[in-house]
Amino acid sequence: MSTPKVVVYAGPTLSAADVRAVLPDAEVRPPAGRGDLLADRWHPGDVAVVIDGYFRERRSVGHKEILQVLTEGVDVVGAASMGALRAAELAPCGMRGLGTVYGMYASGEIDGDDEVGVLHGPAEMGYPAQTVALVNLRHGCKEGAEQDLVPAEAGRRIVAAAAVMPFTHRGWKDIERALDECDHEALWTLEEMIGSGVWDLKRLDATAALRAVADRPATAPAPAASSPDASTPAASTPEVPFTGISRTQALVRGTRREHAPGRWMSDLDVLNAARLYDPDYPALHEDVLTGMLREFAADRGMTLEQYGTAKLGLDDRSPLPPSLAPWLTEAEAADGAGASDRPRLLMVRVWPVWQSMDWRPAVLDRLRTSERWDEWCALVARADEAAEEAGPRLAVPPPVMCANLFMRHWQGSGTSPVAEMARRGFTGPEELGGTVRRFFAYDIRRARERRNTPAD
Repeated sequence: MSTPKVVVYAGPTLSAADVRAVLPDAEVRPPAGRGDLLADRWHPGDVAVVIDGYFRERRSVGHKEILQVLTEGVDVVGAASMGALRAAELAPCGMRGLGTVYGMYASGEIDGDDEVGVLHGPAEMGYPAQTVALVNLRHGCKEGAEQDLVPAEAGRRIVAAAAVMPFTHRGWKDIERALDECDHEALWTLEEMIGSGVWDLKRLDATAALRAVADRPATAPAPAASSPDASTPAASTPEVPFTGISRTQALVRGTRREHAPGRWMSDLDVLNAARLYDPDYPALHEDVLTGMLREFAADRGMTLEQYGTAKLGLDDRSPLPPSLAPWLTEAEAADGAGASDRPRLLMVRVWPVWQSMDWRPAVLDRLRTSERWDEWCALVARADEAAEEAGPRLAVPPPVMCANLFMRHWQGSGTSPVAEMARRGFTGPEELGGTVRRFFAYDIRRARERRNTPAD
């Protein structure tokens, strides 16, 4: 019987040399992307250690491929970065999570994909990190406060400033520019201690996970979970339903119907029509997400204000960090009487940063009971009709340009594009523009009709 192999997917958290210093015989792969685990040839008893994975340059490593490898009797371990995130999601299915970052995801202390994401350089340069992971900042601020090296209040402001930035923009200088000068020294301490590895939680977790794999006792290869003659009784294995498709695919497949010959729509398309064109949608969106946040807070024995304040890293003594201001309208930011409600409002606006739970099913439940549901369905049908009539004569711009053109509908004094997109659940111009593309021909038609309608 051949010796089980160990394959480690790493970089930028650990280099190949770092991996082999702990596991000399390990096969080191680049960060895991979609299909990479399936590309390897596995045997029962092999070990796959997922440390790093792609977030944006390539599609992320899929849940379904991890499940497939698990059924082949492979011990799949996740830690530190993408591995910790996937392990927290798939622990009931048999993936093994190790380390503090995994524990933070598993307990719900953190739940955003961006907590571990970093922008890095190319493989030939060793994947040099160009930004800092938010989870490392959290850990560094905690360690710094305990060691009297980083004031606790400064740490909270630093985390809050970094948390509202896309993970691709969390460079040390970017964070410094978002802070008041009084917090710069604390940030420099964090830069030094995280950069040296002392407070680099991701690196510490990754190294500890490799040591755990190196120290594992020799065991017989585990039978594949789907093997009919597996020794473990079926009753002792928890059944975990898993579709293998994304949340968006699930929403589309479950509600897709043909509204005209060759034209299809789903409830997700109807939701998008409401988000784009209904002036009352932002209030409904806020109300539904507030209800979800209230449930999250209650599960932790907290009020909604306490929950939002803790998630955002705010405190009663410090003013709202400037980095959070774009998510509010000028009136909301200036309303002193409504200051206690800001954590709730900010949490609703920046939902994707702090919450991994999909809000769309809950909003759809509300929309389906609305007397305007048929009106939104008809709007999708008109958009498809306009696109078919325009045909190839109309060149639909790229998503970001579509977004910039469409946001003229939401212009107003005292607000910003960031706030207006967030009020409708859009994370940025790329997502907004991707949604607008289906409605682009219809929007052009509407603008033309308005120009040709004589004023009363």
